[in-house]
Amino acid sequence: MPKSKADVRVGFGMPLVILLGALLIVNIAGYGYYILPVSERVRSPLHAWLKPSGLIGQPAGILALLIFVFLWLYPLRKKYKSLAWTGSLGRWMDIHILAALGLPLLLAIHAAWRFDGVIGLGFLSMMVVVASGIVGRYLYVRIPRSKSGVELTRDEMSTRRRALVQQIADTMQVDVASVERTLRIDSGTAAGSGIGHTMGQLLTNDVKRWRAARELRRRWKASVGPERASDRAALAQAVTLAKREMSLDQQARMLDATHKVFRYWHVAHRPFALTALVAVVVHVAVVIYIGATWFR
Repeated sequence: MPKSKADVRVGFGMPLVILLGALLIVNIAGYGYYILPVSERVRSPLHAWLKPSGLIGQPAGILALLIFVFLWLYPLRKKYKSLAWTGSLGRWMDIHILAALGLPLLLAIHAAWRFDGVIGLGFLSMMVVVASGIVGRYLYVRIPRSKSGVELTRDEMSTRRRALVQQIADTMQVDVASVERTLRIDSGTAAGSGIGHTMGQLLTNDVKRWRAARELRRRWKASVGPERASDRAALAQAVTLAKREMSLDQQARMLDATHKVFRYWHVAHRPFALTALVAVVVHVAVVIYIGATWFR
């Protein structure tokens, strides 16, 4: 299936993955320098490269600042529907998270693994933001959405589930009622539950879905007899469709509870993001003021 123009416009995924790999290499390669006491670092041949104002340290700081500014474009994309031409919300969130994962590594290189004062506050805030961002992504994908990122209504979810069941029935050449009985798994609703219980139920549902899909593969594999290439393809397609149907069913059951936790997540995520922003702005302003840059 060809990529849409919107996805092409925000197709930074692979470059960001490469960047993450490069940052890991730099941090690992500089380990011998980073563990030295500050008084001994000046005698290291890597000092000119890895000090905060060094040939690698300062570009890492500049790149971290640019990425940090880029991260604040995602809230704008969510708020203004007129920016839909830049890509789907799901795609933007993927890029947002990938970029955020690179920030701690960049900041560690720039700070030469010394987190004192304002930079320490910024780094701690950023780590909390990254961790909460991963949780936010986990919750986000458990709210059924269209390819454009718009949340599905309950009627749309029901329609999509019926279509998936029919596809499975056609693929496996069995009746729809049989497929529905086979895909029925025990999933809680977590209605009225607290945050901890809801998160636990979501994780439990993931495990149940994985076990059910494995069992379905085993049973359907036994039912198709000797495997030809066409049998293997049909089996793989049926299992994939079954996973989607079970996931959609669980998401529909947990929808209200997931929404509730997602709202709490927003309340917790933003203060740390703002704290990191203030720390970064203060740090940059001070560094430029005292002239500890290349562009004095």
